Amino acid sequence: MADTKTLIEQAYSAFNKRDIDGALALMTQDVSWPKASEGGKVVGKEEIRAYWTRQWGEFDPHVEPLAITGEDQGKVRVRVHQVVKSLRGEVLADSEVLHVFTVNAGLIAAMDLGDEADSAAGPSAAFAHRS
Repeated sequence: MADTKTLIEQAYSAFNKRDIDGALALMTQDVSWPKASEGGKVVGKEEIRAYWTRQWGEFDPHVEPLAITGEDQGKVRVRVHQVVKSLRGEVLADSEVLHVFTVNAGLIAAMDLGDEADSAAGPSAAFAHRS
C-alpha cells in the first residue's frame, strides 16, 4: 500500500501544481476520469489534458488527500478536502469528497467520484457556480 499511497499523493500534488505532464505520467494510457466540472467522463491522457485545461480556465480547484485506504481489486479510497474557487479567488465550494481510484500495474487506471451516485449524470455540486 505504501507505493500506492505515494502514487496517489504524487498525482494530487501534480494536479494542484497544474503539472499536467507529471500527473499524466502516473496514469495508464486508457485511464478513465470523471469530468467533475462538466459531467460525464473522459478516457485517455489527451482527453484528460483537454478537460483539465478547460476546467482550470474556469475554476481554481485544489484537492488535498486526508485519508487513503486500500480495498480489494486495486481500488483505493481517498477522502479529500476540496476547495473550488472562481478565477477571481471567491470560494465556490469547500467540502470533503470521496475519490475512488483503480490502480493497475502501479499506475492509475481510473478515478471515480465516490460520493455521487452517477458521475456521468452531470457536474459535481462543487462546480455548480460558474464564474
